[in-house]
Amino acid sequence: MASAGSILGNAVHRLEDPTLLTGEGKYVDDLVETGMLYISFVRSAVAHGMIESVDISDAEGMPGVVGVYHSRGDDLGLASVQGFAMLPESYNRPVFATDRVRFVGDIVAAVVAESQALADDAAETVIVDYDVLPAIIHAPDGMKEDAPLLFPETGSNVCFASQFPEGGTDEDPCEGAAAVGEVEMVSQRLAGVPMENNGVVALPEGDGITMWLSHQAPHSVHAGYAPALGLEPEQLRVLCPWVGGGFGPKAAAYVEHIAAGALALKLQKPVKWVEARSEDMVSLVHGRDYVMKARLGVDGSGKIVGLDAEVVAAAGAYPAIGAILPMLTQMMSVGVYEIPKVRFDAKTVLTNNTTIGAYRGAGRPEATQLIERVIDAAAAEIGMDPAEIRRVNFMQPDTFPRVTITGGAYDSGEYEKALDAVLEASGYAGLREEQAARRASGDAVQLGIGVSAYVEVTAPVGLHVEYGACEINDDGSATVYAGTSVHGQGHHTAFAMLASDVLGIPMEMISLVNSDTALVPRGAGTLGSRSLQTAGSAIHLASEGVLDRAKQIAAHMLEASPDDIETGDGGLQVAGVPAKSVSWADLAVASRDATKLPEGLDPEALKHELDFDGENSTFPFGAHVSVVEVDTDTGRVDMVRHVAVDDCGRILNPLLVRGQQHGGIAQGAAQALYEQVLYDDDGNPITSNLMDYAIPSAAELCSFETSNTETDSPRNPLGAKGIGESGTIGSTPAIHNAVVDAVSHLGVSHIDMPCTSERVWAAIQEARG
Repeated sequence: MASAGSILGNAVHRLEDPTLLTGEGKYVDDLVETGMLYISFVRSAVAHGMIESVDISDAEGMPGVVGVYHSRGDDLGLASVQGFAMLPESYNRPVFATDRVRFVGDIVAAVVAESQALADDAAETVIVDYDVLPAIIHAPDGMKEDAPLLFPETGSNVCFASQFPEGGTDEDPCEGAAAVGEVEMVSQRLAGVPMENNGVVALPEGDGITMWLSHQAPHSVHAGYAPALGLEPEQLRVLCPWVGGGFGPKAAAYVEHIAAGALALKLQKPVKWVEARSEDMVSLVHGRDYVMKARLGVDGSGKIVGLDAEVVAAAGAYPAIGAILPMLTQMMSVGVYEIPKVRFDAKTVLTNNTTIGAYRGAGRPEATQLIERVIDAAAAEIGMDPAEIRRVNFMQPDTFPRVTITGGAYDSGEYEKALDAVLEASGYAGLREEQAARRASGDAVQLGIGVSAYVEVTAPVGLHVEYGACEINDDGSATVYAGTSVHGQGHHTAFAMLASDVLGIPMEMISLVNSDTALVPRGAGTLGSRSLQTAGSAIHLASEGVLDRAKQIAAHMLEASPDDIETGDGGLQVAGVPAKSVSWADLAVASRDATKLPEGLDPEALKHELDFDGENSTFPFGAHVSVVEVDTDTGRVDMVRHVAVDDCGRILNPLLVRGQQHGGIAQGAAQALYEQVLYDDDGNPITSNLMDYAIPSAAELCSFETSNTETDSPRNPLGAKGIGESGTIGSTPAIHNAVVDAVSHLGVSHIDMPCTSERVWAAIQEARG
């Protein structure tokens, strides 16, 4: 697509950064309106229990309190909310808990006051009596015969189940294998912890309302919030100001938003709710929380015979999209490998804790973690190098496009190329020599080398369609419109590059409109690493549509053939005759003037819009090598090197790609080594602030060595695939494998994540007996 002199493929600096770095960007909590009211939610302090009574008498009399709302008083007339369309309405979440609470953080009441401090003080005086019930914290416990039921009317805590082959099979896919690698592992519960907490400002306007959200998908929630508030679609406007991180949890719908909207409509005053961090840690949806088992059969040469896998996933108290993510795990369970037989069983179980939603990768990291751990286990069984067992099982480039045995419609892949690149960049052979020397010397600090090869799916589950538009303004600038939603990825830069490349208009003269349901007619938002391949393709094609119309107008004005018109300085010109030109400003005006248009063109804005349909997902891939040091006396793990080769198709801007790689690797390392949401036996969260929830800083991480191979996707004109989640998906199993590898010679075969010093030390002690 890029031509000689094109900016595409070059490291162009981000247009967003000056506003970001100077603090000029406004976030939800920066929005203040005259007469604004503030919400403080009264949340359940028990994980599971029946509500006996709610006493709001003291709160109602507190200074500045406007009202107190709950299910046994004024409940705002709000219906319960369905977490995901594929799930039965019996699992719906009431905005205010009715007869029972199901997790610590469930909303019992809302206090509205004239300031946040007054609302918080009044909320502290609301007294709720509970009849405490036993709680389910871990998904496997929810399937026991005597397990308490979160929704007794359903008769089971299993809210979703999936099998491959459909209906299941008794045939062992590992039958006939020379050796079988086995692993039982946990992909632990994680919190999203965006820098900016969740929040909403609701402004009543006429017979409708405007809602400012910190969100990733304003159009998606608009479709649900309007009917929930009793509004017609045109009565609700949803928009996002600057958004301080999302990572998936901010793509969910939240009952807090609906309550704020309903209160603004009822009171006819602006209403704000912005979480404190400890509130965010229990109310923003969590991610992962899988217990997984796998058996991988191989023959004597390392060729895979079959995969047998089982997943038990937690849904949280009110199942949402997280409940069905094991379907993606199942589809991606074969990874990059030719696996002739697969048996996969998945169940999602209700638990008395925060709902599980999408979190950077959403079902795909778990698949990679499982296959990449068990292939290491199989390699150990036959004494084969981890890199080589991967190589002999890769799907080959000439088999693409293809549909895998588990239903993944892979577009393109050169997996061995990425592996060779990362092995060379890491100096893999030399690392193995150094490891052998340390083992021979009995050094207390041992070297671990972990390899992962991955493929993931971007623009998954039907997210391959997106709206985009391009318009020339009367001053000669351009505006591009996208149905995606910015929250830090560099969309303005990327989309301006695409439009500038087609139109010749400088990037600085191209503005981006997104995240506003009044100005952008539709959109699926930013999630699933989809933006460039979908909205970027739409903007690229829309820009070509604008250029085509502009060429016809310019040809008419310059008395030339449209075929002889080309982009020039500030407008269009006759090829080879730059003096015969017309500016973009004049073209924008002429486009609406019937007297200046050639026959066949109607007067209208110089604008083109469309919905781009990639027809299916794309499948980025890559290979990572992690190098760690493990102190065998203390269990301490230090990252020494992390080398990543990620293939996201044709690269538009290496600077943006590198940023996504680095951020993804950091989050992947966080899961492998540090982060975990924990509860006590009664379901009380014990990691509900950043003193207890261990997020690594740069000081805990090594420098990352990142590079890329480029394998075009045939599913969009840019050849692009996603990159936003690749670093996370590739890094976690590589680091996990490296930690186990460092102590494998001592008899350790597995350590569950996060691989903390305590866990590593305990595993070493157990192996030593």
